[in-house]
Amino acid sequence: MKISVIGTGYVGLVTGTCFAETGNHVICVDIDAAKVEKLRGGQITIFEPGLEVLFKRNLKEGRLHFTTSLAEAVEGSDVIFLALPTPPGEDGSADLSYVLGVAGEIGKMLKDYRVIIDKSTVPVGTADLVHAAVARNYSGDFDVVSNPEFLREGVAVDDFMKPDRVVIGCSSDRARKMMSELYAPFVRQGNPILFMDERSAELTKYAANSFLATKISFMNEIAQLCERMGADVDMVRMGVGADERIGKRFLFPGIGYGGSCFPKDVKALVHSADKVGYDFKILKAVEDVNAIQKKTLMPRIRKAFPSLNGVKFALWGLAFKPNTDDIREAPALELIDELTAAGAHVVSFDPEAMPNVQRQIGDKVVYAANQYEALEGADALIIATEWPEFRTPDFNKIRSLMKGRTIFDGRNVFDLEAVKKEGFTYYSIGRADVEQNRESAGA
Repeated sequence: MKISVIGTGYVGLVTGTCFAETGNHVICVDIDAAKVEKLRGGQITIFEPGLEVLFKRNLKEGRLHFTTSLAEAVEGSDVIFLALPTPPGEDGSADLSYVLGVAGEIGKMLKDYRVIIDKSTVPVGTADLVHAAVARNYSGDFDVVSNPEFLREGVAVDDFMKPDRVVIGCSSDRARKMMSELYAPFVRQGNPILFMDERSAELTKYAANSFLATKISFMNEIAQLCERMGADVDMVRMGVGADERIGKRFLFPGIGYGGSCFPKDVKALVHSADKVGYDFKILKAVEDVNAIQKKTLMPRIRKAFPSLNGVKFALWGLAFKPNTDDIREAPALELIDELTAAGAHVVSFDPEAMPNVQRQIGDKVVYAANQYEALEGADALIIATEWPEFRTPDFNKIRSLMKGRTIFDGRNVFDLEAVKKEGFTYYSIGRADVEQNRESAGA
């Protein structure tokens, strides 16, 4: 099938590459000419494990193309995916200007039937708006379909190639048949393609992400109780997660969720509920809990170091989660703001996200070449992202490099007994503090 993908951000690039991998001819469009040139030259513009191999193979074999010309893509495709940004406004509403602007332009270019597919996360009713935007400039036959993505950063290629379900909202038999053919290679093991109306498909995406965010905030509140009641959140998490009605995933406490999806989608669903006169109390509480959780390490840091002025912190992790370079709504950035505002010196390391952080905040922090370089002369270590390479470090090397022996772990990376044996004062989330008798927490 001939496919065009409008937008080469995270969703667009993964979508285009994975469709090309199953033999389709894909044209990806972006208005950023410099970005298009990089992609044409084989330079991938996002970090996502497993994507670069597929990207380069399909580019080399001629199934994956990049252009700045929307007209070229519209003319040369059977289906058109809109993978455009929908950034949140100040009130939490999704900004549809990019989606509707492109839809209007597509209407000017259509000459015969196309299926136009909303891949972006969009509010309920957007398919109707897209249809109206196209129809203002084109009176022929076309269909608009809602096909929300459920890609987890860090495992997006697997999520696309082996989806647990595909959600498609459409009201046309012709569009349904084309979408069935398009996704057939991805569901050969029997996972369902769920057809429904467009509005239900649009709401499904928001409902799914909001529910997952709710699980995270719920466990973060349980972690707060554990700290006050002398329980261990890891034990509670395993006991709760063993219930098949609940499941094991998204029950890990930490310093809050971030990224491009959960914060934006929760806000958008709350805003949509407000518009129809419904007070979505649970999701408002989810947002409140997450905002508090991002700051949960700071009271401990300030207790250990009553004056932060001149204190040197090593910071491991900048991305909002491991296996991505995405720093949108990353808790690490809030920690950096508070620490540096108080006069602390922060030396950071992240395997992938440092260039993005430097572009956003400049030289507010120092960027180390590796995780151990960040530790040199540090009074304390803060862990903000649970990258795999942080889980089993050389503790002898850590001791030799750090001036202090204090670790603030926002992701519960280390085992309590292990850090106790290694001689560190250790603060984590929802677990007992480990304090060494021979040393004060701030030493």
